[in-house]
Amino acid sequence: MIILSFLISLSKVVVDYSFLQLARPKFSWKEQTIDNQEMSFLQHLLSDLKIQFSVSMFYRSASFSDIFSYTAYRQLSQMFLAILFFHGSEYILALASHGRSNVTLNSLLISKNYLFAMIFSLLEYFIEIALVPGLKELWWVSNLGLGMVIIGEIIRKTAIITAGQAFTHLIRIRHEDHHKLITNGIYGFVRHPGYCGFFIWSVGTQIMLCNPVSTIAFVVVVWRFFAQRIPYEEYFLRQFFGSQYVEYAQRVPSGVPFVS
Repeated sequence: MIILSFLISLSKVVVDYSFLQLARPKFSWKEQTIDNQEMSFLQHLLSDLKIQFSVSMFYRSASFSDIFSYTAYRQLSQMFLAILFFHGSEYILALASHGRSNVTLNSLLISKNYLFAMIFSLLEYFIEIALVPGLKELWWVSNLGLGMVIIGEIIRKTAIITAGQAFTHLIRIRHEDHHKLITNGIYGFVRHPGYCGFFIWSVGTQIMLCNPVSTIAFVVVVWRFFAQRIPYEEYFLRQFFGSQYVEYAQRVPSGVPFVS
């Protein structure tokens, strides 16, 4: 749009100058006066062109200022701090529970699919704040997302601390002596508080950024992941704990919506 406006202004200069040349008298004794008039005319047109270009550049700088506004600074800062704290605390708690020799970088929970999802959400954010900056000014929505991030974080970290060594990032397919069925604390309200917390946290990050597309995508993708993971994990838990886990599963919900 900016380039088009500039080209229109430039074409106006060319057309007006062409008419000036066609209307120019052929008498040599007036040549000096006409040259002065022509120079004055060109200076006026060039002045108009500079004004048009300055206005265009102002609108362009305005769109860039939206990207580097207080809104973007606050929301993106919250996003990066949330990600940093989530993954850093996951790794530290894994070290505390299982020891350095039993913990790898996989405990950071950063996969290729996760990175793709986060990059996609940031691209959506930058596109929307440049094209529809008012969408990011819905602070009640953004604050709701921030609240979800905090609540999800608290639920998940409470689950990790409560379970201790029984909490792992990988599904156990073999029973170990220290692996006990945890039903106290937060596990008395939901069977999989770690999954529940991550679901709330991940969706909350996108609501916090006021990303409508990524919010829907995160809900669908994360829910589908847990809808497949929970039955698979509970198959082994039933093998490990038998009727004790069956009774527990009947009494306590999974913690993920619409997953029994």
